[in-house]
Amino acid sequence: MFKYIKHLAYPINITKKDLKMAKLIVTQFGGPNGELGATVRYFSQKFSMPDEKGRALLNDIATEEMGHMEMVATMVRQLMKNATIEEIKQAGLESYYTEHNKGVYPQDASGNPFSAAALAVSADPLTDLTEDMAAEQKARSTYENLIDLATDRAVIEPLLFLRQREVIHYNRFKELYDYYERLGY
Repeated sequence: MFKYIKHLAYPINITKKDLKMAKLIVTQFGGPNGELGATVRYFSQKFSMPDEKGRALLNDIATEEMGHMEMVATMVRQLMKNATIEEIKQAGLESYYTEHNKGVYPQDASGNPFSAAALAVSADPLTDLTEDMAAEQKARSTYENLIDLATDRAVIEPLLFLRQREVIHYNRFKELYDYYERLGY
């Protein structure tokens, strides 16, 4: 059961247009290390966790990742708000605009659409949790790279929040991994 609360986990109020940053940040929506992949991966893996503790953790984090998708989409949308066709062309977003206008589409920064082929679901709790820890580390690294490229505090602050959530998720997956390893899974 889900309960939707109509506010973001971290407030986003970007008023400075930056199409090049939008083009980069969209990778955390639908890129290989992004929030959509994490949401689907963890939700799918929860069904083969050996107990309610594992199922609950994966479900909780999958649900939180949906909220992160909403944050990233909000950032992209605000960064593109009121962009002119000339600005879209200057940012190299003509192909994106042709297909999606100023909508938020799940793709990486290079324009490759989201692919479920990147998802790992093995039905082995230790294997899946190892994948999950690696996914959180890759997402953390990607957020750090985006932070390095950003210049606007209104962009950097939510990226810092999202980066920190990746660290917390990694730690929660590591705790569950250690617990299952002690139980002999």
